[in-house]
Amino acid sequence: MVKLIYRDKEWEVRPGITVKKAVEEVGLLIEAVIPVKDGKLITEDTVLKDGDVVKLIAVISGG
Repeated sequence: MVKLIYRDKEWEVRPGITVKKAVEEVGLLIEAVIPVKDGKLITEDTVLKDGDVVKLIAVISGG
């Protein structure tokens, strides 16, 4: 399984799907988060592998 971590929440999704699909499956918007794996930014079309841990960082905007 693949673990997604966002703030104080964690989800497990199946491997073999893209970051975008995984984020959508847990009810978040891909535009609202930045995916990070092993301390590096990854793109929304990265295919997730079994055992991956992806941290989702909230996008903050202001003016």
